[in-house]
Amino acid sequence: MLNRRRLLTAAGAAGLAPLAARGAAAQATARWQMATPYPDGNFHTRNIRTFIEEVQQASGGRVAVQLHSGASLLPMPQIKRGVQTGQVQLGEILLAAYSNEDVFFDADSIPQLVSNLGEAKKLADLQRPYIEQRLARQGLSLLYMVPWPPAGLYAQQPITTIEGLRGLRFRTFSPATNRFATIVGAQPTLVQAAELAQAFATGVVQAQITSAQTGVDTSAWDYARVFTPLGFTMTKNAVFVSRRAMEALPAEVQQAIRAAAAQAERRGYELAAESQRASEETLAQRGMQVIPPTAEFLEGLRRVSRQMTEEWVARAGEDGAKLVEAYRAA
Repeated sequence: MLNRRRLLTAAGAAGLAPLAARGAAAQATARWQMATPYPDGNFHTRNIRTFIEEVQQASGGRVAVQLHSGASLLPMPQIKRGVQTGQVQLGEILLAAYSNEDVFFDADSIPQLVSNLGEAKKLADLQRPYIEQRLARQGLSLLYMVPWPPAGLYAQQPITTIEGLRGLRFRTFSPATNRFATIVGAQPTLVQAAELAQAFATGVVQAQITSAQTGVDTSAWDYARVFTPLGFTMTKNAVFVSRRAMEALPAEVQQAIRAAAAQAERRGYELAAESQRASEETLAQRGMQVIPPTAEFLEGLRRVSRQMTEEWVARAGEDGAKLVEAYRAA
């Protein structure tokens, strides 16, 4: 009798096991898609992959995320809209590329307002509530932001003064880089990162300012001979989620995603520092001249910076003035 009771108990447990498995499977219904314009080797993308792994683990399998890197699903100009419309649930963008929508996406594009990671973090923390409010109005929720390493100048020969850019066909990727080119007398030409090699090879552009990491991503040694690290800007990427998709999750899962995002932001700053060092070394190893800027060039940049700061504050209004004032006082 005892043996029979044990057998029935074991059979009942065995029968419950598939139900438990089905229950766990039923919870794993949040299957999210994520789009980023950057390639797999980029430190931003590597950071995202770790973030996704941590989200999936912390959620107990209730969120599964498929990453589409290298603009394979959506190009950068379409990613934000893709999250808003539910085509994807998560996205990563260069904030400055969207500054035509809102000037606050562009504060870190003012030349030399930010030139190192400490300054980048200070500005990002002050900027965050403004960005959160703006994204929230569009049905988006900011998860984290990570800066690019300081941007530098790519050209075919050393350029020692700001006047040396005059007349050059200059690659731009945001309203701020377009404005910079206009101020210095260059010819602004909008080119996405994935099209850089062809643009240089065909003479569509002759110079650009971007990070050493982007130079490595696009094999800059194939189209440019000189890199000058200017500490020009440290624009940042934003990773955000559809508020509707996020709020459909249990509160504890939302909390786990927020915790993973905070960790991704901390890790991203470390990766940015590593990227700056390693990318400049790679450019040099591949045969590019890495030449520090002259004092004359930096003085020219400071003049442009003062002008662009005044213009930005004028466009951003009272909130912009508060942001710049708080940043300078911090």
